Amino acid sequence: MTVMGAAYDCGMAAEKHIELVTAEQRGGAFEVLLAFLKLGLTSFGGPVAHLGYFRAEIVERRRWLDERSYADLVALCQFLPGPASSQVGIAIGLARAGWLGALAAWCGFTLPSAFALIVFAYGLQHGGALAGSGVVHGLKVAAVAVVAQAVWGMARNLCPDGARSAIAMVAALLVLVLPTSSSQVIAIGVAGLVGWRMVKLPRQEPVVHRSYGVSKAAGAAALALFFGLLVGLPSVAVATQSLLWTVVEGFYRAGALVFGGGHVVLPLLQATVVPAGVVTNEQFLAGYGAAQAVPGPLFTFAAYLGAVMDGPFSGWTGGLALLATIFLPAFLLVVGAVPFWDALRQRAAVQSAMAGINAAVVGILLAALYDPVWTSAIRTRADFATALVAFALLVYARMSPLIVVLLAAAAGWAFLG
Repeated sequence: MTVMGAAYDCGMAAEKHIELVTAEQRGGAFEVLLAFLKLGLTSFGGPVAHLGYFRAEIVERRRWLDERSYADLVALCQFLPGPASSQVGIAIGLARAGWLGALAAWCGFTLPSAFALIVFAYGLQHGGALAGSGVVHGLKVAAVAVVAQAVWGMARNLCPDGARSAIAMVAALLVLVLPTSSSQVIAIGVAGLVGWRMVKLPRQEPVVHRSYGVSKAAGAAALALFFGLLVGLPSVAVATQSLLWTVVEGFYRAGALVFGGGHVVLPLLQATVVPAGVVTNEQFLAGYGAAQAVPGPLFTFAAYLGAVMDGPFSGWTGGLALLATIFLPAFLLVVGAVPFWDALRQRAAVQSAMAGINAAVVGILLAALYDPVWTSAIRTRADFATALVAFALLVYARMSPLIVVLLAAAAGWAFLG
């Protein structure tokens, strides 16, 4: 959530107003699809970079939003759990062309990388040599550098004081001592309570966002469905003892509880699929490395897992089913939040709780950096050297993640053949 402060600053600098969407400002779903398909094919670099691409295309080139409205929308989606850049896209599509526009924006931005990762999954399954190759091992080493960069950047922005640093450390220890998905949920919940009581932030000026054509009744229904599925799916999984429902529940929960960017989804998904035996840890990390080399949101990693899975889901249908499952909370939260955002964001207690949650996700990601990412990928001095160089290229040389992943894959091929 590294752009949240900038978004609030932009909002504070603007005069309080409501910008209604008129009929002349509306467009068609196909127009939205083409705009976001372009973004889905070219947006590399993670959620912060995605928001920059969105601004250039939507604000500067197409002028669907002004700077003030875009900044306010970014602030909303950074506040919500889930894939922030995808949620911004969904909201833009909703404002531009209604419900079909929201779906068109999601399809255009998400499907290119999802299809690429499903193809990679097929290659991994049907090419035995590929699964054990140095190239795949290089992808796993690249994942070490990418996750380390995420921890580094998020810690600097989300743990700026002693209280939040302590929250992050305790969350990391909890997840390492109790390596289950439930411990991650507990860490997030406790961090929200601690943040509410202990973290004090400057009060933000009230800002009113533009209308997105969603009534409060529709928003309340979407939020009720969001929480109903979050509570009900685990009960169904326990009652049926079905592996299918266990996987569905895990992917929905991952999409519903992830704060801080796509990398934080890693430990939640790993805890769902690897202990259940439907995806091996080697397959998991190879796919995660490959996900760094495609544009679009990192949540499309779910499509790879569904395609490579040996269980209730597999192939194209499995990939698309779990892709829809992990993104469903994002849709419900955007639709549910836009009618109520103004009142909610002005509450100091909510802002403090979110600060605590943000610190906890840094700790959760730090624990995931060690296990499973580091423990599965770094086996030799050459591996460590490759990861160190990749990290330096990402953090200090500011090289594109695509180039870094390709270089790591080439290094894996050179070292292991």
